[in-house]
Amino acid sequence: MSRVVRLTFDDVIRNGDTVLLRLGKSPSPIPTPAADLLLEHIVHRDNMNTATNSASRRLFPGRSTGQPARPDHMSAPLSEIGVPAAAARGAAIRRQLLEMPAPVVADSLGCHHKTTTRLRNETGGTWSRYAPGDHGRSPAGWAPRGTGDG
Repeated sequence: MSRVVRLTFDDVIRNGDTVLLRLGKSPSPIPTPAADLLLEHIVHRDNMNTATNSASRRLFPGRSTGQPARPDHMSAPLSEIGVPAAAARGAAIRRQLLEMPAPVVADSLGCHHKTTTRLRNETGGTWSRYAPGDHGRSPAGWAPRGTGDG
């Protein structure tokens, strides 16, 4: 929640009918029902009637000028409707780890590599032999074999 409350309008990207949210280095697509809720939230944000927040670009403005909402204030309403924020975050990361290597998930979400590796091991992910790094480059001095070579 501490990262979510720091989001600004600049972290929400509209590309035609697609809505992307920048949580890490690369923006991630938001599914339609959640994207609709996000866009609706932007129009009707809380704490906008005070003079200190009238021009705030934060998605979740706090009560003090330029400050985001407090993470505990965000977690409480979620808990009240049955969404445990920490468990939901862990479940979302575990789901990503079934589809992508741990270093890729860590880089895209801004998590620590050790955390995603531990979670991958807990989920039984199949990416245990993935080597992180730039796979688009060949090592120095290495060249692929040609098809005509014997």
